[in-house]
Amino acid sequence: MKNDTLRLFFALPCPPQLAEQIVSWHDSLQLKGRPVIPANLHMTLAFLGQQPSSRLADLRTLAATVQGAAFELRLDRLVRRRNGLLYLAPSQPPAALLELVERLGEALLAGGFRLEERSFLAHLTLMRSCSGQPPPDCPTFDWPVSHFALLASETGPQGSVYHQLQQWPLLRID
Repeated sequence: MKNDTLRLFFALPCPPQLAEQIVSWHDSLQLKGRPVIPANLHMTLAFLGQQPSSRLADLRTLAATVQGAAFELRLDRLVRRRNGLLYLAPSQPPAALLELVERLGEALLAGGFRLEERSFLAHLTLMRSCSGQPPPDCPTFDWPVSHFALLASETGPQGSVYHQLQQWPLLRID
């Protein structure tokens, strides 16, 4: 039987050049764990889980209605949780990011999609099962965010791989 569902989420895909800078710095820390590959670096805005592929058109339509302003995201904190999750985060999430998450969530709920119960945490996962203690300081990574995207997650022999299905621009406000 053919699997007609996709594991979907809306996210900010990390620009490739910035992803390479972050991974190069992270690799220099020589921490043990399961690192996220550069192509998978992203900030999740809304996780949808398994969805019927027949709902893709609905998701694309509702995402096109979500308006948001482009913004600069400054990742300046390195956090390791007790469960071994290591991530970069902004000390102060930009208002435009929080507004985008709220508008997207409202559109998804209005479209009949179910959202996670936990509140949004602005973060870029670097590693899972990190066993070492990261340094107290980290460099600042500035990320110009100009769009958001719908991504699908596929699990393969090397782990998860994310594929961008479509992206939508954020408005430049000068």
